[in-house]
Amino acid sequence: MLDTVDAGKLFLVGKVWDIPGAAHLLRYYAGAADKIHGETLKMAQRMHGYTLKEPVGVVGHIVPWNYPTTMFFFKVSPALAAGCTVVVKPAEQTPLSALFYAHLAREAGVPDGVLNVVPGFGPTAGAAVASHMDVDKLSFTGSTEVGRLVMKAAAESNLKPISLELGGKSPVVIFDDADLDMAVKLVNFATYTNKGEICVAGSRVYVQEGIYDAFVKKAAELAKKSVVGDPFNPRVNQGPQVDKDQYEKVLKYIDIGMREGATLVTGGKPCGDKGYYIEPTIFTDVKDDMSIVQDEIFGPVMALMKFKTVEEVIQKANNTRYGLAAGIVTKNIDIANTVSRSIRAGAIWINCYLAFDPDAPFGGYKMSGFGKDMGMDGLEKYLQTKTVVTPLYNTPWL
Repeated sequence: MLDTVDAGKLFLVGKVWDIPGAAHLLRYYAGAADKIHGETLKMAQRMHGYTLKEPVGVVGHIVPWNYPTTMFFFKVSPALAAGCTVVVKPAEQTPLSALFYAHLAREAGVPDGVLNVVPGFGPTAGAAVASHMDVDKLSFTGSTEVGRLVMKAAAESNLKPISLELGGKSPVVIFDDADLDMAVKLVNFATYTNKGEICVAGSRVYVQEGIYDAFVKKAAELAKKSVVGDPFNPRVNQGPQVDKDQYEKVLKYIDIGMREGATLVTGGKPCGDKGYYIEPTIFTDVKDDMSIVQDEIFGPVMALMKFKTVEEVIQKANNTRYGLAAGIVTKNIDIANTVSRSIRAGAIWINCYLAFDPDAPFGGYKMSGFGKDMGMDGLEKYLQTKTVVTPLYNTPWL
């Protein structure tokens, strides 16, 4: 309920996806907490050597507003399992659930000072966490622009190591052999989930020429059926954008798309007389150099493009400064293997989308950042390796 009030997220989706997913992730890392160990080294001299995996120390987490609960547990769960203490700076738009989880942690017996939540604005509270000399590690999820500032603050303070999960402009590639109805539903899900306010939104959609026209028709029909409104209503498919700034940014990009020559197939307008609601939007006749293809909009806007060959679509999919995720829809395993190995992105989903799992590391390439959340990779970044060596005397073997 707090995330719905703060961010306009669908209450039903939070109930069946975000909250159970957060609990699942916490349990995953709880299971990993007693399986952290170093190695015995095979030294080349009369020495006994081994490594220790030690907690990195105090970790600063700066989390975004689009998935307040999910991001909180993405960061906090592995850091606590590694033995670190944490300082969480939630987004100023969505601080309530983070404060509530700190309250729950105290009720659960987590000692004072282990899990700390510091609400505030980015330039003040966020900057303080990023530049603090007693913060040993920083993990940030948010925009590429702010990621640069975080990286600079870390470098100019105590050179704390950082991990960044930044923007995305993820391609979804639909081949001629795809099940058309399945592909249309998948792309609708990839683009409009959470009103498009998701870093892996599949908003660049490439459809092979043999099914392109049929795909456009069905995609527009499905988008028009979407119910936009009160996020507490279980019959609603899409709630409001998070705030006025984001609402105006999305409408600005829709206007830019039309002025740059793209064809508006459906949507493109506000919904209702009040609130930050926007119709699910589809553009065709889109070129790769248009702003709606190159920039992360973070709203319910889909750009549909046509392609002929595998080689062509690989080049188009990689024609972006981002590299967070990609989707592939095909029945041909050879095409799936070729394209998945050719697209420069941190997560490739074949015949599915948003296939997150606690055991599957997630993070980007290029300007989508570096470092992983989830999986054992997500735990390792909160650990550091210490080598311990002691002499061996009168040993019968090395």
